Amino acid sequence: MEDFSINEMQKMQKELQEKYKDKWEPIGPEAGKHKMLWMVGEIGEVIDIIKKNGEQKVLSNPLLRKELIEEMADVLMYYNDVLLCYGITADELKQIYAGKFKKNMERW
Repeated sequence: MEDFSINEMQKMQKELQEKYKDKWEPIGPEAGKHKMLWMVGEIGEVIDIIKKNGEQKVLSNPLLRKELIEEMADVLMYYNDVLLCYGITADELKQIYAGKFKKNMERW
């Protein structure tokens, strides 16, 4: 399977935002904090699945694994909304991520 890029995810998020533009808050800097709060809520749902079922059951039970991955997808959807709200491109993210990686590799 090919990699699933930030650009692809952002394109999909833009399609969702366009489809629901009359129902959802518009993408923009003023919506960024709301999207982050929704993302944190989704992270909580991921944690709940693991906490309630345990790591081994989540790894071995196909239905729980699917539920976990669906919640992780929700996290990524909101993450990409945040990127879109602040106009952060995949190239910018890659550059800064690589710099943070290098800094962390040299930390200790």
